Amino acid sequence: MNSSKHSPAKTRDRVLKTAVEVFATEGIAGATTREIARQAGVNELTIFRHFQSKELLLKAVVEYITALQAEALNNQDEWTQDLRLDLLHYAQIYSNHLEQHEALVRMFIGEAKRHPEEALRVTQEAMMPLREKLIAYLRNGVEKGSVRSDLDLALAIDAFTGMLLSGMLRQHISPIPRGYSRDRYIEGCVDLFVGGISPCVANSDPCSSQSTT
Repeated sequence: MNSSKHSPAKTRDRVLKTAVEVFATEGIAGATTREIARQAGVNELTIFRHFQSKELLLKAVVEYITALQAEALNNQDEWTQDLRLDLLHYAQIYSNHLEQHEALVRMFIGEAKRHPEEALRVTQEAMMPLREKLIAYLRNGVEKGSVRSDLDLALAIDAFTGMLLSGMLRQHISPIPRGYSRDRYIEGCVDLFVGGISPCVANSDPCSSQSTT
């Protein structure tokens, strides 16, 4: 037997990847630790040893699929501090993750009102660190003068990520051409968002010094 199968880290990773697929296809209630274990090729007790409960496994799944996004925001000092460039970089990463896990995203949306509060709470908690990182980036922008000081930062981030989410969903449910590509939509979202949070909007300044690309 391959010794890699005995590695706790490799086993955990295999269980997480399998859980992503099972939750996406079966839903929160329909997915069972028994089925996840079967498809992952492990004993069901192994899942509980690594994750304690199905709810915590679901939380780990959300953390797993948002890990790359979080990594992109970890070293904010290395960002350009150019609001448009940085947010475009993030928007591309975020949109790629939405695309990659489209089935799981749809599952969460479709079943949001039909599941135990505990399951929803742990998944929302798993997403909060990423949201907080984005809020911290905008707060830094406020201090530097590139973001309006009167902005509700949490609301702004939720609106921004909501635009990107709706674009991904619309792309998959509407075959009608809309006259722009996926990449142009992402750029448009960033341009609208940056324009709305810029101090020059509140001051009725034409922002002539800013790029109009």
